[in-house]
Amino acid sequence: MLILSADDYALSPGVARAVGELSAARRLSATSVLVTTAHWPALAPRLYVHRGHLAIGLHFNLTLGRPLGPMPKLAPSGELPPIGKLIAGALVGLPDLTEIKDEFERQLDHFERGLPFAPDQVDGHQHIHVLPGIREVVLETLARRYPRLPPLVRDPADRWQAIAARRTARGKAALVATLALGFAAAARRHGLPTNAGFSGFSSFDVRVPYLDELNDALTALGPRPIVMCHPGHVDQAPDAADAVAARRRMEYDVLMGDRALPQRIWRPARSPGGPPVDWSQMTF
Repeated sequence: MLILSADDYALSPGVARAVGELSAARRLSATSVLVTTAHWPALAPRLYVHRGHLAIGLHFNLTLGRPLGPMPKLAPSGELPPIGKLIAGALVGLPDLTEIKDEFERQLDHFERGLPFAPDQVDGHQHIHVLPGIREVVLETLARRYPRLPPLVRDPADRWQAIAARRTARGKAALVATLALGFAAAARRHGLPTNAGFSGFSSFDVRVPYLDELNDALTALGPRPIVMCHPGHVDQAPDAADAVAARRRMEYDVLMGDRALPQRIWRPARSPGGPPVDWSQMTF
């Protein structure tokens, strides 16, 4: 069993439509929402109808588009920085952590305005939630805000042997695992659950069959693994900020065509208005 999670819900109507269709077909375990786009919370009702069998979380964003509130130090022009600039700054302690905390709270609030529930899980767009300084803000905020049923916090690292066993995007996976060193232990100290095992890194090269990448991601899984994916439909006017738009339909087609997925992936079982996932009761 594994948690198959689609990133970037609400990035565009096409991404949202694909996630909804895959959810209806029981081919996803979870999705994470980009609440900083103009499409949220109008797209929230499409998720609510699937919440009984789909874990829904926040995709914390500090690198795409505009923040929800003023961030004069991180985004003085109003536009969030590219991932390379954010990583470089985080490694030398540049981000203003009060500013980061305020934006994280705003994104959590905006998530709950769309769906009147706490997120089932939290991760970061381009894995920014594991960066030094930012990780402490994320973990402390979640532990304080959701003490009774804390969300699962995605650990995007995996064992080095597992990364080496896969052929796809090893360099990217190794870099993220290095940036995430100590993250899972820190989450546990805050009483927050995490996954154990992570895969799904992609080259996003349209010349590479996604079925090959998916089979690679299913190699050497951990005991409670998350496999990320990025399905979508291409809109008539695709978002120019979506660097992987051309690849999304390939992922959608493979996931929708895989008849074994509904039997292999974990899904919650609750009413759409039920409580957040209690990860302490979840065993694989």
